[in-house]
Amino acid sequence: MVCVQCSGSLPAGVRICPQCRALQPLAAQHGPLGPGATLDLGHARVVVQARLGEGGMGVVWRAWLFHPPGHPESAKGPVPLALKVLRAHVHEQPAMRALFAKEAEALRSLHHPNIVGFHDFFEWDGALCLAMELVPGGTMEDLIARHRARAKIAGAGAPMGVPVGRAWYYFQQLLGALAATHAVGVVHSDVKPSNVLIRRDGIVKLSDFGIARLVKERPGVAPEALVPAGPAVGTGAYMSPEQVLSRPMDARSDLYSAAVVFYEMLAGRPPFSPEDTGEFSLRQAQVESPPPPLLTFVPEAPPALEPLLARALAKDPRYRFASAMELGDAVRVALGERETPEWRAQAEFASQAPMPEGRAERRARETKLLTLHDFVVTGYQASNPAR
Repeated sequence: MVCVQCSGSLPAGVRICPQCRALQPLAAQHGPLGPGATLDLGHARVVVQARLGEGGMGVVWRAWLFHPPGHPESAKGPVPLALKVLRAHVHEQPAMRALFAKEAEALRSLHHPNIVGFHDFFEWDGALCLAMELVPGGTMEDLIARHRARAKIAGAGAPMGVPVGRAWYYFQQLLGALAATHAVGVVHSDVKPSNVLIRRDGIVKLSDFGIARLVKERPGVAPEALVPAGPAVGTGAYMSPEQVLSRPMDARSDLYSAAVVFYEMLAGRPPFSPEDTGEFSLRQAQVESPPPPLLTFVPEAPPALEPLLARALAKDPRYRFASAMELGDAVRVALGERETPEWRAQAEFASQAPMPEGRAERRARETKLLTLHDFVVTGYQASNPAR
């Protein structure tokens, strides 16, 4: 066996590479993968139902996870899954296998109500498969597109963006997900509306950790991200200046992208729009051009948001907000919103996210996270402004 990320040799059955700590798939199984296929993983079975979507790297299937009788989870019945399968020709590319394994590892290390849940990572008939939570609903990209369409139908002067209160409702959940992600040393690197899922009950789920990066810590020095060689990977409209330039990235890069998403929710378009220019020019603008004031597109926006967004979208990360919770508190105060119990729970969740060393401490952490998980979900479901 060889590691899917560093290609180092591994003993049979090892799931965590001792060299690079990457999660390894279960042993390869065989058989056609398509509607009706049953994948026996040993500890459970996955039954494929239908194709949900596809892209250049792979196909996503709707599937069901069945636990055997006597399993602690069997009483809950079948679990709906999104099964992401790497295409055969992509599977042969070591870099793509490593990216896919990195996504699986990132999801496995995170257990947060606003992050898509991890179920399993395995190989089937020569293809890597990632089983994760199925999120019924749409994306933030869909939400923004609907508001733009309604504004065009309503005519000149109609607001193109999401109402401020509703935008803050979704944004605080995204920031909660990023706070936990950063607490375990992961930089998502691809925060954009299409990667923010919105469940039908209003719960936000951050997805697609395919280009996430692990952060290395050095005593007395600010965290510095590992930067791969080659052209910067990402979507120009949402990339931070340091990501465009392939410079070291930390949590503040994700916060820049998140601020772009918030801006787009309010304005109906990002500061630098792909409708106005090409990908190269978008990336150049992220590095060189100041973002247009939000009031240019949303005259009725609270004036206090203007200096806040200017700081959040600063070209130099030193001048941005230092953490997701700090950015969220600044937005909350600027909007005159009260500090809700679910928002306070997001900060507590992030503080509990890192895995402790001792077994007893890990059990206590797991219990607390389960309690916080239910508390956060219940709180946001009750306060959903779209109900």
